[in-house]
Amino acid sequence: MEILAFGVQADEKPLIEKAFAGLHDVRCLDVFLTRDTVPIAAGYEVVSTSVNAALDAQVLQSLAAGGTRMIAQRSTGFNNIDLDVAARLGLTIARVSYYSPYSVAEFAWTLAMAVNRRIVRASNRTRDFDFRLDGLLGRDMRGRTAGILGTGKIGEAFTRIAHGFGMNLLGWDAAQNQACVELGMKYVDKEELLANADLISLHVPLLPSTQHIIGRRELAGMKDDAILVNSSRGGLIDTDALVGELRKGRFAGVGLDVYEAEAGLFFLDKSLEAVQDDILARLMTFPNVVVTSHQAYYTQDAVGQIIAATVDNVAAYAAGRHTENVLVPAVP
Repeated sequence: MEILAFGVQADEKPLIEKAFAGLHDVRCLDVFLTRDTVPIAAGYEVVSTSVNAALDAQVLQSLAAGGTRMIAQRSTGFNNIDLDVAARLGLTIARVSYYSPYSVAEFAWTLAMAVNRRIVRASNRTRDFDFRLDGLLGRDMRGRTAGILGTGKIGEAFTRIAHGFGMNLLGWDAAQNQACVELGMKYVDKEELLANADLISLHVPLLPSTQHIIGRRELAGMKDDAILVNSSRGGLIDTDALVGELRKGRFAGVGLDVYEAEAGLFFLDKSLEAVQDDILARLMTFPNVVVTSHQAYYTQDAVGQIIAATVDNVAAYAAGRHTENVLVPAVP
């Protein structure tokens, strides 16, 4: 069977090719699956996509018409896929339900400490041989309060690191994680967490109920000198509202690895183009903001696990097996 993989990064390509060697032929493309690129998939029974693929009704219909029967998404999130349409078309949709939670949790902490200790500003200065300390004053994390929205596997990993820093722990989730409770976490309502946390990190999935879970009211309820980190999904934060608060001089730092309008931007080189996204452009101007390009998951360990799970998903499809990774089973 020949597989077409969209949105493959240069570092990923040899890993994907090696993982499928001897099993299936795989063709890797660096372009993302969109309405414009979907014709390339004609004739491929299995297509593999990244989280930034636009799998709306039109794209899914085009895939099905071209002979695609299975889509193996190389991510945990699947909010970019119209599952109802996929089911009607008889497509099999599989994702990666698990990969290293430490990759994301550690990167979230990297962002938190980068904005807290002004690492980007300091690095830029020293490259110009400017070794002043003005404007680089940070804070100890020990004794301060971490608020974790979402205490699943990644949230738990983030909590363990916060515990290692000696922080007080507040959590918010639909269900309590006993491992976090044993670390000293106190579960509170969202408003109390936001009002008392010095560091807030988001680790919930993007669902209709969590869209803009951090909006104008929530931002207003946070401490003026809080640090906000999002390494989950961009749509969790109302970015326009966030820019408004930053313009008032609020927040000690904001670290964003995701952005709600990142599709068509992240994973691409836009350095020679005029910036069309005014909100993102304004966000980049704040000295207390660090934006990275959805790279929290991007470690050898996590990417290796994602690729291995994708190989297994294709094997399960070929064998007619249903696994926990299957979101939409094929219609017999």
